[in-house]
Amino acid sequence: MESGHPRNYSKFSDNQGSLWPPLHSVNIPQNDSTDDEKSDPRNFCYRHLCLLYCFIFLLVFLLVLLTFYLHTMYKPQIPTYGIDDLSVKTLNVMKDLSLSAEFDIVVRATNPNEHIGLAYGKDSSVIVMYSDSELCSGKLPAFRQPVVNATLMNVVLKGHTKYGSGLQEALAENRRNKSIPLLVRLEVPLSVVLGSLPLRKIVVFVRCSLEVDNLQPGKKTKILYSDYSYDVRI
Repeated sequence: MESGHPRNYSKFSDNQGSLWPPLHSVNIPQNDSTDDEKSDPRNFCYRHLCLLYCFIFLLVFLLVLLTFYLHTMYKPQIPTYGIDDLSVKTLNVMKDLSLSAEFDIVVRATNPNEHIGLAYGKDSSVIVMYSDSELCSGKLPAFRQPVVNATLMNVVLKGHTKYGSGLQEALAENRRNKSIPLLVRLEVPLSVVLGSLPLRKIVVFVRCSLEVDNLQPGKKTKILYSDYSYDVRI
């Protein structure tokens, strides 16, 4: 049953009567910071710099890992050296207070490594000194030494040096006492060889303190005492 009051009807559109505006009318601001970052040349440089640092770090890490592996696997040891024999061919004092000397020495080179060979270079040096003055010098031969090997090398040393009368008197006194101190210095450049592959170059420095009974040419020289110290430059 209908009442006596007429009903009022109002027509609404789809969006009318809603508390929120239609979606198509809302303007959402766009964030262009990403595009700005991509177009910034500084960010490009930073990314490549980070990649470079990561590559360097990875390379250093792999080299350290390889070195540790080789050291653990092959257990490298430095070669040792000794003076087995020394003989004097000439030792003449000249009128101008200079000294002419020629020595023959036998150097024993020992490679204790079971898996590592040694390749000796051409720039070695052997120097015999007396009282901080050089008597004579020479070189070791260039050769390749196999694993677990001892090699004897005959080395000829020659020298012509200016001396004073004080040094000659000290040498004469040592001759009378039959105890002459000498210092033999070796500088040995060599390459570490694994199989047939040279890996690394090192230089071994040897200081050998000797005492001999005489330095007379043509007479057997006896080594009374010897002491060795080593240093390695990589």
